[in-house]
Amino acid sequence: MKKTFFILLAVIAAIVIALITNHKGFAEKDPSVVDVVSKDSLIKRGTYLVTAMGCDDCHSPKRMGAHGPEIIPELRLSGFTQTNKLPPVDAAVIKKGWVLFNGDLTSAVGAWGASFAGNITSDGTGIGNWSEAQFRNALRKGKYKGLDNARDLLPPMPWQNFAQLTDFDIKAVYTFLKSTRPVKNVVPVPIPFAELAAK
Repeated sequence: MKKTFFILLAVIAAIVIALITNHKGFAEKDPSVVDVVSKDSLIKRGTYLVTAMGCDDCHSPKRMGAHGPEIIPELRLSGFTQTNKLPPVDAAVIKKGWVLFNGDLTSAVGAWGASFAGNITSDGTGIGNWSEAQFRNALRKGKYKGLDNARDLLPPMPWQNFAQLTDFDIKAVYTFLKSTRPVKNVVPVPIPFAELAAK
């Protein structure tokens, strides 16, 4: 009886260890899991993440509506509109520690200067020509266009938070953004604070 009990206990222990090992191995294999997920599922997950992470807050031009700022659907995720102008900047206010946003929240001015939300639509002026590796590098390392030798992404882009996303979630966001309607919009380059203060 004792022998049967110990054999049964050993079999149960082996099954539990096998299940834990297989579960751990499955969870660590994000890339192989992604291979079996449909593009539609990735886009659905990416849509959810882009919405939940507030990407529209900065990257989508807005107009004032009855209930406050509303996204302009045909310009969604296209960044600071190239035909826009920054309102006059009072450098003294910035020196007091303030950060200012323009009316549709697609540009910000602070001690770093002026930064403009990028075009993240599927157009060539957006991320249309980016590889998934570049996109991952932009979010994980905070590099402009995801290029290692490029400048750092500027505030208010919270790339340090997005760096915590799994490879699967980054792939989902990338897949969704590559599926968006392309919007041709060349976003201006950042303006250093010294240049703003001199105006």
